[in-house]
Amino acid sequence: MQTYDNIIIGGGHNGLICATYLAQKGQSVLLLEATDGLGGLATTREFYPGFRAPVAHSLSHFSETVVEQLNLLKHGYTPSSEVLDTIGLNLNGEHVVVSGEHISGVNKADQQTYADYLVLLKRFAKMLKPFWLKTMPRIGDNSFPDLMTFGQLGLKLRLLGKKDMGEFMRVATLPARDLMDENFDNDILKAVLSWDGLIGSKMAPRSPNATVLNMLYRMSGKHHGAHSLPEGGIQNLISALHNAALDAGVTVKTGALVKRIVIKGSSSGLAATGVELADGTLISSARVVSSADPKQTFLNLVGANNLEIGFTNRINRLRCDGYVAKLHLALDGAPKFTGLKNPNGRMIIAPKLDAIEFAFDDAKYGEYSKSPVMEIIIPSMVDNLLAPKGQQVLSAHVMYVPHKLKGGWTDEARQNLYQRLIDTLESYAPGIRQQIIHGEILTPADLEQTYHLTGGHWHHAELSMDQMLMMRPTYEAAQYSTPIPGLYLCGAGSHPGGGLMGGPGHNAAKEIIGAKKEL
Repeated sequence: MQTYDNIIIGGGHNGLICATYLAQKGQSVLLLEATDGLGGLATTREFYPGFRAPVAHSLSHFSETVVEQLNLLKHGYTPSSEVLDTIGLNLNGEHVVVSGEHISGVNKADQQTYADYLVLLKRFAKMLKPFWLKTMPRIGDNSFPDLMTFGQLGLKLRLLGKKDMGEFMRVATLPARDLMDENFDNDILKAVLSWDGLIGSKMAPRSPNATVLNMLYRMSGKHHGAHSLPEGGIQNLISALHNAALDAGVTVKTGALVKRIVIKGSSSGLAATGVELADGTLISSARVVSSADPKQTFLNLVGANNLEIGFTNRINRLRCDGYVAKLHLALDGAPKFTGLKNPNGRMIIAPKLDAIEFAFDDAKYGEYSKSPVMEIIIPSMVDNLLAPKGQQVLSAHVMYVPHKLKGGWTDEARQNLYQRLIDTLESYAPGIRQQIIHGEILTPADLEQTYHLTGGHWHHAELSMDQMLMMRPTYEAAQYSTPIPGLYLCGAGSHPGGGLMGGPGHNAAKEIIGAKKEL
């Protein structure tokens, strides 16, 4: 039987990152990916002959620490020095454009307020940034390292000063609606600025949870939350991570579906000792590290019979119903959006906060909106390998499409949603319907089936206050180790959460290696 120090389940970016760190320390690592491609939701796949796109279509906060420590530049990563403008589309072509620290299409009062607002949020994001790459202390654990983490957080808060510390405590858990209404007048600007606190979640502008904290999480990147595309697109990052893993000595196997995590008992209790593949192959290891979502890991791969009932109940209660669908269009040329010379930014269709809220209300009751809200990019304008010469790919995240549709995701339901999305796009880009060579819609149910992702949720579990920090995914598994000795988590269901960031993979490796100063 083959034996390794570590088996990593899942070849998404966090699995690749964790595997590489472990291999760099001389440990033998086998990474197993169920599909034929690496990257998880960032896998670039051909959806029509000659046209390719990933589900995750841009970067906003990928860890600079991971780039440096894994030497990703050496392995082919070419991050963009420029960011994408974020454009709040207006039907009349009077768009709101957020370009770094500058905005246009709004009145002078909103422009000035935005400058002050951005300075404050950048300061809050900078204060939190170090803690996204730290293990959150266990509840009730008073060990020296954990006390130090709390002490560092307290010191960072105090360094904000009394006024800003109070403001941080006030706004961190505000509904996005409240933060926007107290700062800005322009409806489109409010919708655009709240978008990154909501995308991928089961929350809306009025949700009293962690939407502002999520915005600060995404502002931890080099460009303070502004989105970008590497040269060569998202595939450039995944290829660099793959190259780094191979260079470190990781053995990578795709098309290798894990059927179960092998759990064996002894006088001292249960332990993870390897995996069994779908074809019956058994592979043993000292540790199993899962980048799959927590429900997939514990309920399907470990099995409730190997877990304490209270822990199983907490995993069962995790909220992980996805609310984002993905639209891909193969176009015979660049679409022409009213009032835009070039569609080379990140375009958002959400005319006001109520439009987002009403779409969320529809999804709550198992329906999709009659007036969809979405984020659009044309990634082939940056990566010319995504489409044949002279043609383009449109990639859109469509918010508030329920995982469980009332009446089920029938062919008719999919076609109705698709036509509704095209009708919406046609309103902003007249003539786009005639440009379509082919289109596809991936619902959260499709994401679940294709990527083995419970509920089709981007972040593996909702990023909300009760499922964040030292509660992610739940206590007894929030520090990457689990109640099963030898089993660890390294996926988006762990702290700090989802998105193309890399923190869970980095942090899990740090815990496994056990020498924090080495990372």
